[in-house]
Amino acid sequence: MAVLKKAAKSKMEKKERYSDKLKKLIDEYSKILVVLADNVGSNQLQQIRQGLRGDSVILMGKNTLMKRALKSYIQETGNETIRPLLDLLAGNVGLIFTKGDLKEVREELSKYRVGAPARVGLIAPVDVVIPPGNTGLDPSQTSFFQVLNIPTKINKGTVEIITPVEIIEKGDKVGSSEAMLLAKLAVKPFSYGLVVEKVFEDGSVYDPQVLDLTEDDLTEKFASGLANVTALALSISFPTLAAAPHMFINGYKNVLAVAVATDYTFPQAEEVKEFLKDPSKFIAAVAPVASFTSGDASAGASKEEEKKEDSESDEDNNMLGLFDD
Repeated sequence: MAVLKKAAKSKMEKKERYSDKLKKLIDEYSKILVVLADNVGSNQLQQIRQGLRGDSVILMGKNTLMKRALKSYIQETGNETIRPLLDLLAGNVGLIFTKGDLKEVREELSKYRVGAPARVGLIAPVDVVIPPGNTGLDPSQTSFFQVLNIPTKINKGTVEIITPVEIIEKGDKVGSSEAMLLAKLAVKPFSYGLVVEKVFEDGSVYDPQVLDLTEDDLTEKFASGLANVTALALSISFPTLAAAPHMFINGYKNVLAVAVATDYTFPQAEEVKEFLKDPSKFIAAVAPVASFTSGDASAGASKEEEKKEDSESDEDNNMLGLFDD
């Protein structure tokens, strides 16, 4: 009985230490990566810890224990910004607390992915395609290929796959035939490591794909959103900063159209009316600009011609110099 009590007390102390550690990490770090740890072994996890050592800390544990510690932290501190983390603790997940660049941390995690064979019953994380080519297997092994409807031929005493064949689709369970064939071909189609599921930063939760966005992507998305806001504001005649310039221009066009069609006038409309009465005045107003542009072009062309003539003259002089003796 005393041994059981001692074991229970030791277990409670471990949970309390774990809870204290989680609370301390929350106070120290504002950026957290929620990572999926399916099929990640202890040795692999240890290597990842060593690779991230310095500005990041990995914390694994049971979801119930982590949730209990987070709820206790919220009650003690009143810090509600942490609450969204509770909904993210589902499945075989862990937390990476970091002070480094989130994109760099994710890239560091990708370095520790390891290949794994296709075991029977596993859910395929990716499509598995066998490429065409020589398998190195003797003709007695063709039965495996026939079961999976893989077209083959015998070439120089070995089985050769004729066309690429998809034997497992993403999300399907690996069957015994597929697993045995991939093992015979020494193919490890899957790779496992810590996969970033969600990013928690200063109370906000977002997908890891956001880390791939560049400044050009953000500028493009902002411009697209601005164009949508402008179009909506113009369609419902609702004034906004984005739509205001277009509204002023459209208003000016309407007033100008009324002035041209009636006797009403204003200084800016007078010039337009004069152009409509006598189009030659418009041509005369545009002509200096056109001549200035064409003048620049002709001047540039003449300079090019002069340079060309000078270079040709220099070449002639050099050629004549060969016969000065």
